[in-house]
Amino acid sequence: MGVPPGAWRGMSGVFFYMDSDVRHDEARHTFVLTVDGGQAVLHYEPVDDATVDFQSTYVPMEWRGRGLGGRLVVHALEWAQARGMRVIPSCWFVADVVALHPQYRPLLAT
Repeated sequence: MGVPPGAWRGMSGVFFYMDSDVRHDEARHTFVLTVDGGQAVLHYEPVDDATVDFQSTYVPMEWRGRGLGGRLVVHALEWAQARGMRVIPSCWFVADVVALHPQYRPLLAT
């Protein structure tokens, strides 16, 4: 079974959908997902007006395997796509998510 549009398959195989739980902090160049008082974070740096470098993704150990990192990455990729931006996936996890979701491959900077 394929992954439904707009969904992310967590490590457990469960599908998760984008929602409004992810907050974009443009000043700090982060996407943040708050759960149970803690935070999962994707950090990026602008390279130029048309390119961002997704540098790191952090999910607290106790939350791993629930699809939270994937939700952050998919949200960030959707943000970049909506703005016509290219993405450098310096973070290995971002590269893995793009590999699992080929619809985001055209976003990759060459």
